[in-house]
Amino acid sequence: MSKTVELIMAFCVSLCVQQLYAQDSSRYTLGIDEMFRLADENSKSIRTFNTGIEQTKEGIKVAKNNLLPSIDVGLSFSYLGNAYITDRDFSNGAKADMPHYGNNFSIEASQVIYSGGAISGGIAIAELQQKMAELEKTNNQQDIRFLLTGYYLELYKLGNHARVYQKNIEQTQKLVHDIQAKQKEGTALQNDITRYELQLKNLELALTKVKNNQSIINHQLITVLGLPKKTIIVPDTAILQKEFAVSSEGDWQQMASSFSPALQQLALGIDISKQQEKIVKSEKLPHIAFVAANHFDGPITFEVPPINKNLNYWYVGVGVKYNLASLYKTNKKCKQAQLATRQAQEQLSLVKDRTENEVQAAYTYYLESFTELDTQVKSLELASQNYEVINNRYLNDLALITDMLDASNSKLSAELQVANARINILFNFYKLKKASGNL
Repeated sequence: MSKTVELIMAFCVSLCVQQLYAQDSSRYTLGIDEMFRLADENSKSIRTFNTGIEQTKEGIKVAKNNLLPSIDVGLSFSYLGNAYITDRDFSNGAKADMPHYGNNFSIEASQVIYSGGAISGGIAIAELQQKMAELEKTNNQQDIRFLLTGYYLELYKLGNHARVYQKNIEQTQKLVHDIQAKQKEGTALQNDITRYELQLKNLELALTKVKNNQSIINHQLITVLGLPKKTIIVPDTAILQKEFAVSSEGDWQQMASSFSPALQQLALGIDISKQQEKIVKSEKLPHIAFVAANHFDGPITFEVPPINKNLNYWYVGVGVKYNLASLYKTNKKCKQAQLATRQAQEQLSLVKDRTENEVQAAYTYYLESFTELDTQVKSLELASQNYEVINNRYLNDLALITDMLDASNSKLSAELQVANARINILFNFYKLKKASGNL
């Protein structure tokens, strides 16, 4: 078989393998912003909060129903038995005939004019609950984004680890091959081969664990993002080139006080408590309503003897209702509502302090990650210089292959640490955004 035919067959086999791999799985280069967009669209957790927001919108409509007039309609038919009349001492009883068939039709309407703020307070609470549901969604959205960011950057790190382990495995395999050749020449011992074969197995085990962790994290990501099951996520390498402005801590603290969903939720909680206070106080105020009614009844039984006719009458007017028991019951409810408001205010103050501490810590670690990167870049520079020296000595038979392997491993490790340091800057930046409520 000619070399040309062999090359053509090899090329065809390669294409077939690539097609089979493509059918089995697909690689998807994913950026962080695109990941956030997919999470917002496909996360089941976020969808539950969307449903909660829709529910609170309906709650506002229900609360506003109390502004509409109430209309009651009644219709009844009855059978009346004969009456029995006696003296006051129950003597001289006599039967009195009654019309036997009765009917009643009534329609009554009322429109609240003044409720002491109970209705407007209920509407205000419903509107605040909608805002609370939206903030809960935002808070959950930021939690999911931060969780996904952690997975994403960890997947990036694992990819770097896999490449380093693979490179070490290749170098160790070459070393084992060279030592085996020297052992045949009588210049190396079997113990040397065994030692590096053991090292090779440990490296292969470490690589297997890294790949398993990659598979686990990849599955968690595609599940949340709603991607096909066979998708393999490839982190976008361009993110390491992203430049971040180092704002002052005060700017981040100001951002947290303005955008933190947790702080906004607690502030809304205070507003809800104050509205509850108004509703409780409304119990001590009269409720006034416009009323109108029409009745069509028969027979007329309040006459003696009863009149077997229908009676229609109607009325309009203003009704005033006041609960006298509120004079001695409502004060305790007011005290309870005031304490609830005070507790909400204390919780807000507590969480403000906690948020400030979180932002300060995140900002400190963010600045520290730049120092770590500078240190790792310097280490890489030194490791590269050492590798060049050892490599030149090895090429001139002035260094052992083990020295060359150690120098190469040190350089690979330094390269890995630089990449990880850049990833740590990203992680600490997004952690700072999460602490400030702006992720």
